[in-house]
Amino acid sequence: MIIVIHHRQIAIFVAMSSKIPSLRTMGTLPVFMTAISTILGAILFLRFGYAVGHVGLIGALAIIIIGHMVTIPTAMAVAEIATNQKVEGGGAYYMISRSFGLNIGATIGITLFLSQAISVAFYIIAFVEALGPLFDWLETMIYVPMWIKDKRLLGSIFMLLLTLLMLSKGANIGVKALYFVVFILAVSLGMFFLGESNAPNGNNFYKTVRNPDSFFYVFTIIFPAFTGIAAGLGLSGDLKDPKKSIPRGTIWATVVGIVIYISVAIKLFYSAPTWDLATDQMVMSDIALWGPIIPIGLGCAAISSALGSIMVAPRTLQALGVDKIFPGKANGWLAKGRSRDGEPFNALLITCIIGFVFIALGDINTVARIISMFFMITYGIICLISFLEQFAADPSYRPTFKSRWYLSLLGAILCFWLMFKMDFTYALASTIIMVLIYVWITNVNKGRKGIQKLFKGVLFQLSRQFQIFIQKRDTELVEQEWRPFIISVSKDSFKRRSAFDLLRWLSHKYGFGTYIHFIDGFLSKETYQESKEVMRRLLTLNEGVKSKVYLDTIISPSYTSAIAQVIQLSGVSGKGNNMILFEFTHDERESLNDAIQHYQLLRATEFDVCILRSTIKGFGYKKNIHIWIRPSDFENANLMILLSYIMLGHPEWKDGVINIFSTYKPKERLQAEAKLLELVQQGRLPISPTNIQLIPQQKEEKIDKIINDKSADADLTIVGYNSEHIEQESEVTFNKYPDLGNILFVSAYREKTIA
Repeated sequence: MIIVIHHRQIAIFVAMSSKIPSLRTMGTLPVFMTAISTILGAILFLRFGYAVGHVGLIGALAIIIIGHMVTIPTAMAVAEIATNQKVEGGGAYYMISRSFGLNIGATIGITLFLSQAISVAFYIIAFVEALGPLFDWLETMIYVPMWIKDKRLLGSIFMLLLTLLMLSKGANIGVKALYFVVFILAVSLGMFFLGESNAPNGNNFYKTVRNPDSFFYVFTIIFPAFTGIAAGLGLSGDLKDPKKSIPRGTIWATVVGIVIYISVAIKLFYSAPTWDLATDQMVMSDIALWGPIIPIGLGCAAISSALGSIMVAPRTLQALGVDKIFPGKANGWLAKGRSRDGEPFNALLITCIIGFVFIALGDINTVARIISMFFMITYGIICLISFLEQFAADPSYRPTFKSRWYLSLLGAILCFWLMFKMDFTYALASTIIMVLIYVWITNVNKGRKGIQKLFKGVLFQLSRQFQIFIQKRDTELVEQEWRPFIISVSKDSFKRRSAFDLLRWLSHKYGFGTYIHFIDGFLSKETYQESKEVMRRLLTLNEGVKSKVYLDTIISPSYTSAIAQVIQLSGVSGKGNNMILFEFTHDERESLNDAIQHYQLLRATEFDVCILRSTIKGFGYKKNIHIWIRPSDFENANLMILLSYIMLGHPEWKDGVINIFSTYKPKERLQAEAKLLELVQQGRLPISPTNIQLIPQQKEEKIDKIINDKSADADLTIVGYNSEHIEQESEVTFNKYPDLGNILFVSAYREKTIA
């Protein structure tokens, strides 16, 4: 049996037996009827006169316009998202969770459930308000005890009756009831508009009562009147053509709702004094051609919406249980349906308890303010989904109806801005509650993605746009804005970590690092599967140290071809790579030979070439960096200093100290010292003058011995080299310092500027 469920936030058709397939026979009209019956509800009958009385006709029209500046983008976003996917049980929760991920979706889903459950109390309170004229009429004929007219007591009694009805009978409302409710609403409004208009307020459209409530306070009370726009969303599984029916039905209901609200505001202004409007909840009854039709319309709207809410809220909670959002056995308990008819019995119990709690408040204004906050959050998120999906341009997001990104963005911004304008305390409390719920759900469901799924597509688009922007704006004056874009290609990723560590230190804050594992062989199914496994292992290593290095693999028949491919590719950063890092050890020199063999190729392609000799000492305590500047290092010196400075930007080197050792020619000590000090001061480098040592120029072999002696305890020693060293000494250049720990040999393609 297919059952129609409608309420202020959402309406769904529920198949009472999962074995019975959906008939998919509905068209646009049920979507329109469902939405319009929830748009024209208790607030329209009970609080619109109050709004006109406190903010004037202009203020009331402004509330309608601002409210629909939120609901129209939301309606279009709902239509867009709903036509991209079939909405299963849980309605809006299902839609949000499948778009944003279960953690974020569950956060919104819990909020949505609370708003639906609280709505039950709201509509019961509104129904009790509709009984006021009945009691007044009875008092003219018989004695009515005061306790019978107690609104909290009456609300609790009706809530109890509704609870017993739902627990015993379950959802038992058909599509005919929906048409009946809309018919009564139409008759009620028709008789209201046919009532007399004697224009007691003249043409003073700003006229209000004395000491009126503030605009945004009134807006908070009235806003739930506009929250029926998503009512047809859950019908998508039962519509013949949801891609047409949902957009058309939702948008038409929104348009008709705007027209009716504006017409009601104008009619109220011209039909009753502002004092009556502000103080008499049933002022529409006094204006109508036949007064009793207004409380009848109010009662029908309120009780039908209460029924809709008490049917939908448990299903949202049940859907959360099905998705295993809650800890332990709570999921199974909430997800379980009653055996005979599939009703979410346990979730219904929770809903009814919440209803009793809020009926105890007894104040329709207080409950309306709470509901407004929850709806604002939900609508803001729906608009945000639409905007982010459009911005991300995911090929899998292909709605047949498309809103405009700027409308969705406007709706999202307005929702979150209005929240704090309406009631800062309530908004702040709602935001804190949302954050706490998200943190709790994330801790309970650690294996599920949250924020990262939300922004994955957005970050991709931003990265793409930034890369294109950088490429277009790139100039030849790169030295003025130099930073390292480093690549390292290694086949020893799981044997040694020194190169990877150095790469992550250099790319932590100021640079960009790409670490590529080389797989020797031809591309085939086997090597491709091997690369996927290697990538998984690399990502595991990366998570362990929380690095910012981009990881990749390359399959190539030789190391030479791998290098040739890598250096031709544009960097992931959006700029071409400008530096390459090799690593070798004293007892395994194959990597050193690879570096020497490709040195001229890398120089020809304008790469800075760094070669790390790693030792068993590693990087020690990460305290001391020694830089050796020799006469042949006029091009390398600044790069060596910059690399050491960049390393100190990493937390693991936060207590590090840079020591510079520089040679000078006879009688040029003062000039050499002044030049270095000026370089340090102008470059604002964290190097103390006491950490600069000048050494008289010696023969090359004597300088090498001095380096061995003075830097034996350094955690990293940085030494320069150039083409002449490669041509004349080859690998000897890199094996002169047996007593040192890790050494970084630096060859700059051109001199860098320290400004």
